[in-house]
Amino acid sequence: MRILIVEDDFVGRKVMHQLLLEYGECDVAVDGVEAVKAFELAWAANQPYDVMFLDIMMPNMSGHEALKIIRDREKERGVTPQNEVRVIMTSALDDVKNVTQSFFQGGASAYLVKPIERRKVIEELRKLGLV
Repeated sequence: MRILIVEDDFVGRKVMHQLLLEYGECDVAVDGVEAVKAFELAWAANQPYDVMFLDIMMPNMSGHEALKIIRDREKERGVTPQNEVRVIMTSALDDVKNVTQSFFQGGASAYLVKPIERRKVIEELRKLGLV
């Protein structure tokens, strides 16, 4: 499985990387700009990501903005919804606005509230049919 971890916090990136390493190849990005670049590079190499853990609140470009660009690029490529990269939004905020924006406006696959627990990550990966 190809995994992209997008997290601006160094410790958060390390924790997610250690947690996900056993499930596949993990790349990391520090903000939405790098996430979009990594997404594009993976497609150019014909090795798109299977899942992306995308933080919402980041400098330069938020997770919501990055997700919109990624979904637009997938549509341009003719990617069907069942073949889209699975995007698990992560945030310290557990509020209705962010959850609604992630799912209904952004097309997120799942939403996890920080601190991220191993059990919840595995549960979401199972729900998405990735493990």
